[in-house]
Amino acid sequence: MKTQSTERRAVRGHHGDLSVVLQGDPRAEVVVLSHSILSSSAMWEAQAALLAQQGWRVLCIDTTGHGDSPAPAGPVSMDGLATDTVAVLDALGIARAHYVGLSLGGMSGFGLGIRHAERVLSLVLCDARADAPPAVAAPWDERIALAQQHGSCAPLAAPTIERWFGKDFVAAQPAICQRLQSVAASTSVGGFVACARAIQGLDYVAAARAIRVPVTLVVGANDGVLPAAMQDLHERIAGSVLETVPDAGHLPNIDQPDRFNASLLGHFARLGL
Repeated sequence: MKTQSTERRAVRGHHGDLSVVLQGDPRAEVVVLSHSILSSSAMWEAQAALLAQQGWRVLCIDTTGHGDSPAPAGPVSMDGLATDTVAVLDALGIARAHYVGLSLGGMSGFGLGIRHAERVLSLVLCDARADAPPAVAAPWDERIALAQQHGSCAPLAAPTIERWFGKDFVAAQPAICQRLQSVAASTSVGGFVACARAIQGLDYVAAARAIRVPVTLVVGANDGVLPAAMQDLHERIAGSVLETVPDAGHLPNIDQPDRFNASLLGHFARLGL
C-alpha cells in the first residue's frame, strides 16, 4: 500500500481556530479521529495511516488548546467540543462522518451522538465515561492548580503517561512514552484547564440511551474503573458493541495497536464497509 500524504489546515471552530490534519482520498467517506486531554492528533498517526490506506478520508482534529490549536478565549463545555467537530465538518463541506474518539474525544463523542446525530454515520468511543461523579471530578482540581501554579503542563506530563500505561510499559517503551510526554508537556495551560473543566461537567449518561447510530465501545482491560463504566454504557445504548482490549491501559491504540486496530476495522466491517 502506498504512503498517504497529509495536509494540515486551520478551520474556525466553536471555541476558536482548530488545526486539522487531512489524509486519504478526498472523495471517500470520512472518519474523524479525536484525542485525549494532554495529547494531540499525533496520538492517532498509526490509525490515521491505516484508515487512509483502507480507502477512507481521515480528519485528525487537534482539540482546542492542544497540539497546533490555540487555547480557547473562554470556557469550554463538552457540548462545545462536540460543536467544534461539527464546525470542522461544516468548514470542509462534509455532511456526515464516522467518528472515533478516545478519552476526552470519546466523552465529547457521546455529545456528538446525542446533540448532532444527523451529522454522524457511526461512533467508536474508546476509554471514555459519560459522567463525572465526585471521585472522577475531584482529581482534576489538583491537576488544574498544579498547571496554573507552574504556568505549564510539564509537571503533569510524566504522571499522566504513567497513569495511562503503567510503569512496565513506560520502562519497556521509553521512546513512545517520551514522545507522548513531550506532547503533554507542551499542551497550553489554557487549553488543559478549559478541557479539564469540561470533563468535570460531563453529564451524558441518562441521554446516552438516545444514541441511535451504530456504536462500538472499546476499552483497555487494565484501564481502572472504565471497563465497568463502559459496560454500563453498553447496556444503555441499544445495539452497541463492547470490545475489551486485553493487556491494554488508557490508550489501547498505543500499547496494544494490533488488537485495537482489529476492533476499529471490525466496527466498519460490521457496517458492511
